[in-house]
Amino acid sequence: MKKIALILTLFLGAISINAQTEIEEIHKPLMDYIEGTANGEPDRLKRAFHPDFNLYFVKNDSVNAWSGKGYISNVKKGRKSNRIGKIVSVDFVNDAAIAKIEIDMPDRNRLYTDYLMLLKVKGEWKIIHKSFTFVEY
Repeated sequence: MKKIALILTLFLGAISINAQTEIEEIHKPLMDYIEGTANGEPDRLKRAFHPDFNLYFVKNDSVNAWSGKGYISNVKKGRKSNRIGKIVSVDFVNDAAIAKIEIDMPDRNRLYTDYLMLLKVKGEWKIIHKSFTFVEY
């Protein structure tokens, strides 16, 4: 019985370590997005986003799309912005993940909530889609 318990404990421990490692890997493009946008580092955004990345948002009760290339072009190298971002949650199964991020923009009195879809492509996690909304405070 002790052997079964030990084997089960080792197995569950290995699963937990693998999941933690994968979460850390998912955090890399998320932090590239958060810090790259805040610190004026478009190359970090290019690394985080899949080339076909798009953003979706609601405006005037309609869904609007914005290309990732257009988004990246708005981030000027070296130009910092007052954005405070944090990862709220991450969930994944195999090669698909979803993340929730909050971006506080105190200059605008807005708190943005981003929902990001990620896929693991050639061993690297890439953000493929983003939906966002905000509340004013």
